[in-house]
Amino acid sequence: MARADILVINPNSNPAVTAGLDAALATFRLADGPSIRCTTLAEGPFGIESQKDVEQVTLPLRRLVEQDNAADAFVIACFSDPGLQVCREATRRPVFGISECGLLTALGRGDRFGVIAIQAASIARHQRYMREMGLTERFAGERPLGMSVAESACGEGTFARMEVIGRDLVEKDGANVVVLGCAGMARHRRPLERSLGVPVIDPTQAAVTMAIGAVQAQLL
Repeated sequence: MARADILVINPNSNPAVTAGLDAALATFRLADGPSIRCTTLAEGPFGIESQKDVEQVTLPLRRLVEQDNAADAFVIACFSDPGLQVCREATRRPVFGISECGLLTALGRGDRFGVIAIQAASIARHQRYMREMGLTERFAGERPLGMSVAESACGEGTFARMEVIGRDLVEKDGANVVVLGCAGMARHRRPLERSLGVPVIDPTQAAVTMAIGAVQAQLL
């Protein structure tokens, strides 16, 4: 029997973010589990940081999903979940958005979740999505790093800044689980969890976990 295949799509064109995703998913590549591929959307901006960027990648994402005949499931690895619904409309195969999966996972790990955003300008967009999902009663707060996507993925001082913001979410906002609000933060998840003393959710890992469950269930 052929192995199932999961395609993780980085909707921005920064290869460093894709490399970080690939490394963060290494432990999910089990010998008897599905293959996990990571790819970069060449048409995307270098970082998705505005609603314009979100809209820009929607149709290219749909075309990629339509044209890929190998994948049994897709993961859109951007915390704004760009193109999620239009990609689901294009295929009967499951499509997961990391924001949706990360937030749903957080609900199972704590009573109130907080989010570490990249920039302040992203917060209104994220919170609109949370309202659409009906999660506001469990939402403790969201605080920005004040960095670009590229800086958060590769920049010096990212973890130290995440520690400060994460501690404010826990101690000032009352969060007892923290969600990383960008696909490029995965390498900081475990040290941040140890530092804060609460569960820290990497949304891409959460989405891939759900994708693995979906494709494995299809084998039953």
